[in-house]
Amino acid sequence: MTVKNIKQKRLKILMADDEAYVLEIMAKKVREAGYDVVIAADGEEALAKIWSDDPDIIILDLTMPKKDGLTVLKELRASPPTGKWYPVIIVSARNELDDMKQGFSLEADHYITKPCNINDILKAIKLMVNLIPQRKSKEEGEKEQ
Repeated sequence: MTVKNIKQKRLKILMADDEAYVLEIMAKKVREAGYDVVIAADGEEALAKIWSDDPDIIILDLTMPKKDGLTVLKELRASPPTGKWYPVIIVSARNELDDMKQGFSLEADHYITKPCNINDILKAIKLMVNLIPQRKSKEEGEKEQ
């Protein structure tokens, strides 16, 4: 998929956060920016929706019930549903360096600490749109050869 194709198609963003009010506001603003949004209120729901909805970009809170964001990220990277690379943006109140290191060690693509401005999230989404063609899974790279 080329950058041109990605920009022409309406991207689907999965947003997972257990704070309903925060999730509602973020989802509204992301929709207004021109993206389709799928929401999840906990880690198990996020994983289920990754498998069922095949989002283009994933935004994960770390502190969620049932499965935390790091567990979701670990499981996603270990077994991606379609074999493609899913860009993951962590948006979390956990702002300790160890939390960030752990997120990046599990191959998060971006980390934003709460409280944050919605414009920071929108900028991160745009960054991921540009990253998608560059960051392909091994399987995607093999298919193209």
